[in-house]
Amino acid sequence: MEALKISTCFPPFHFNLKTPRFSRIICEKKPNFSFSLNHQQPHKSRFDLFTTNIFNSTNEPQQLLPNDEQEISTKNEKNQEKEKFDWYAQWYPIMPLSELDKRRPHGKKVMGIDLVVWWDKNLEEWRVMDDACSHRLAPLSQGRIDQWGRLQCVYHGWCFGGFGDCKFIPQAPRDKPHVHTSKRACIAVYPSFVQNDILWFWPNTDPLYKDIHLSKTPPYITLLDDLTSYAKTTLVRDIPYGYEFLIENLMDPSHVNYAHHGIMKIGEIEVPNSVKGDREGGKPLDISLAKLDINGFVAKQGHDEHKFIAPCVYYGPFGVQSYLDNYESKEESSSNDTNRIFLVFICVPVSPGNCRLMMTSFRNFAVWEYKLFPPWKFHLDNNLIIDSDLYLLHLQEHKLREKGPQNWQKVCYVPTKADALVVGFRRWLTRYGGAQVDWGTKFTGDLQPTPAREQLLDRYWTHTINCSSCSRAYKSLNVLEIIMQIISVASIGIAAAAKESVMSIAARYSLVFLALLCFMASRWLSKFIYKSFHFHDYDHAFC
Repeated sequence: MEALKISTCFPPFHFNLKTPRFSRIICEKKPNFSFSLNHQQPHKSRFDLFTTNIFNSTNEPQQLLPNDEQEISTKNEKNQEKEKFDWYAQWYPIMPLSELDKRRPHGKKVMGIDLVVWWDKNLEEWRVMDDACSHRLAPLSQGRIDQWGRLQCVYHGWCFGGFGDCKFIPQAPRDKPHVHTSKRACIAVYPSFVQNDILWFWPNTDPLYKDIHLSKTPPYITLLDDLTSYAKTTLVRDIPYGYEFLIENLMDPSHVNYAHHGIMKIGEIEVPNSVKGDREGGKPLDISLAKLDINGFVAKQGHDEHKFIAPCVYYGPFGVQSYLDNYESKEESSSNDTNRIFLVFICVPVSPGNCRLMMTSFRNFAVWEYKLFPPWKFHLDNNLIIDSDLYLLHLQEHKLREKGPQNWQKVCYVPTKADALVVGFRRWLTRYGGAQVDWGTKFTGDLQPTPAREQLLDRYWTHTINCSSCSRAYKSLNVLEIIMQIISVASIGIAAAAKESVMSIAARYSLVFLALLCFMASRWLSKFIYKSFHFHDYDHAFC
């Protein structure tokens, strides 16, 4: 809930590609380049590269740039068209360290690559390797870490070290040549890097990239390491629609009032009916693109900046405050300037039709709530927000697949500036990224058939089981449900078995009442657990 109750009064914060001295990295070395984004006063950009009214009735592009910039923009676009985004020459996030258990290996898929992530206590590092044993390709993520700190395959017991070398083959004779030293017994290891307490990996095992961190690191987000100015909570969830649709959905502020109606309030304030153009209060938004290149883009919305750092990082106002600006007085607006809620999204391509979202929300007020309540309390609201438009985005992706991703501009009509961010992302994706993620030869690009809603909106396997806070709450609440059931049965049994001389009528009725109360509480708790950690449907027609 808090993650999307967002004000667009962003404070200045910087994306600096230098590794901070407090950042824990696997190979410590600071890169030699950086850039920052500072909070700016609103002004008319000289780099307004596009308008969202990009098509006329004949589907021909409309170039609405100022006359003196037409030629400059055309030249820039011709130069930029020569560049192509290399999807396999980037850092990709795997998981926050807080969600990785050092006692066991973890299986993750990123960019279609099956990975095993495990803590090597001998090297004191997180290691990222191919999730396939060199023996007969059993998934190493289903194995264990043995007492010597080796990754052990659970199928035949082969053991591996942090450099991918095979340490032990139980079936090999001890008095004969050591077959475990063969290169064929080794596992491919990917370069990995820890920054902002997030584990990243480079999707290429070529030895040439062993020290890639010396020349290129993931974007460093200063705010994620700020533990004093803001309280924060992080959600990680696997989502059954594509990376492209996740990013453009996060970049779409206009959908919040409609797709999430009934779930969230706008900036903690309900919009008065007198200023609504409809029930939900949708209003025009003035968003313009300021800069676009192979590394992403920057857009302006009033005082605030949106930034997309290709391929995974997006931050910016979610558009909620823009609706308040239509009716709030200056006094009311200024009173909210010091209370800020904002988001950082990290979007991970997993496979065609699947992605992973890492969402961190920050705020500098009511910090006591984050201290008083555990993270799972906030995850319940965040998951409900994700679920409320998940089904329609899944279907939307299938419809675009039928038309062809390269035809997005032809099949989608985007005439307002409210869609500027979405158009900017699709323009970047088409111009530099080939209109979709490059899956290489792993996938044909075809999507799986749409499953039943209960499977599509499943929370247990996409979040609960991978979230340390939610999994603990899930187990604890299930234990509490069983205890209530035991108390209910025991109370009835005692009331029925006790003799009248031993127990008064009042005491007997009290036990019966306690039994009924515990039974009803256990039934309510059972439904709460199911809706919170397994499946919660959302019907827009009655919201």
